[in-house]
Amino acid sequence: MTNYAVINPATGETVKTYPTITDAELEAAIAGADEAHRTWTRSTTVAERAALIRRVGELHVERRQELAEIIVREMGKPIEQALGEVDFCGDIYGYYADNAADLLKDEQITLLAGEGSALIRRSSLGVLLGIMPWNFPYYQVARFAGPNLIIGNTILLKHAEQCPESAAAIEQIFHDAGFPKGAYTNIYASHDQIEVVIADPRVQGVSLTGSERAGAAVAEIAGRNLKKVVLELGGSDPFILLSTDDLDATVDAAVAARLDNSGQSCNAAKRFIVIDELYQPFLEKFTSALTGVAAGDPTSAETGLGPLSSVAAADRLAEQVERAVSQGATLVAGGKRNGTFYESTVLTDVKPDNDAYREEFFGPVAAVYKVGSEAEAVSLANDTPFGLGSYVFTTDQDQALRVADGIEAGMVFVNVVGADGAELPFGGVKRSGSGRELGRFGADEFVNKKMIRIGG
Repeated sequence: MTNYAVINPATGETVKTYPTITDAELEAAIAGADEAHRTWTRSTTVAERAALIRRVGELHVERRQELAEIIVREMGKPIEQALGEVDFCGDIYGYYADNAADLLKDEQITLLAGEGSALIRRSSLGVLLGIMPWNFPYYQVARFAGPNLIIGNTILLKHAEQCPESAAAIEQIFHDAGFPKGAYTNIYASHDQIEVVIADPRVQGVSLTGSERAGAAVAEIAGRNLKKVVLELGGSDPFILLSTDDLDATVDAAVAARLDNSGQSCNAAKRFIVIDELYQPFLEKFTSALTGVAAGDPTSAETGLGPLSSVAAADRLAEQVERAVSQGATLVAGGKRNGTFYESTVLTDVKPDNDAYREEFFGPVAAVYKVGSEAEAVSLANDTPFGLGSYVFTTDQDQALRVADGIEAGMVFVNVVGADGAELPFGGVKRSGSGRELGRFGADEFVNKKMIRIGG
């Protein structure tokens, strides 16, 4: 019996199934990762590991078409977005290769008393477990594995059950790049087996990107076993519009921010909070533009909106929208489903007593709100259990920074969308998780920051 399978969401076809790892194979994988840390890590330099990571990035770009087609099959990502994801991975691995020496260099400490010197020297912790989601099958792995392999940690990677083909392709790239056996190991593990991995004393930490429910379960197990944990969970990011000198361009940005990955992105804009004088023209233009993006064949370069990732995902989204409307929300447009394809949908009048007010819509559904002031916009933006990203559009630079300061989120983008970068830290607060990935902070989570004090 297996839970790992490629089921094409656009067609419903089961392309291939994969067997779950046996307990004996899992033990061998953990032992191999531990052995690689004790031998390979200690016999290589940062520069040597960076060269291997650089090659990983190059191989992603060289194999971009093949890799992109895999995730179109697995989770329905439109092909042009899939190619973009692979290219971004190349950038991430390249960033860590380029900056490895600087990120891991010794940090001198100025002594307050006494003679001599002191420094912080960064070194690896050991075996790490990565638990990755289906929505960005390559990108999520890159931002976890890239910095940690340069540090010298070794990786056990448990991918989403619907992404076994991309999981295997990633592992093959690491092997082809020259990483030794045990440095990066893909494991098709069950949930019960993952609990065993986290509890194993050879495993030093775990990073999960996924749902709140999964994050809470993993954090509980990690805490019980005194393991370091990094969590990137859900989001219901606000898009705040306070002023604009080009409403059409702002609407285009809003549509792009909502429909990234067919609306299945943790840090996509999901709640559109608009100042009252712009509310009606924004709502009209936004509704027209959003619903003008029709769902289509994800293998076509012309498609901007693909199917949802699975029948279960479509079921959840349809139920959420129906429940939101039954509780008083106004369905402005959309709301129809055809199998795993779901129409771009706009809701208004979502009140605090509506479940949808505090839920995350993981699909092409936008809720639009009207506010009377900057203060009301910030208050509404923060009235959510989530705190991942946010977007602020205004022509007033002072206002932009003031609002950015007031938003309870890990990331704020001002007058721009789609501006993520390998050098920019990614992560959230509140129920969106803890810890950071990407940038220099992504290379500073699973690290022993060893203090060395030297006498005079």
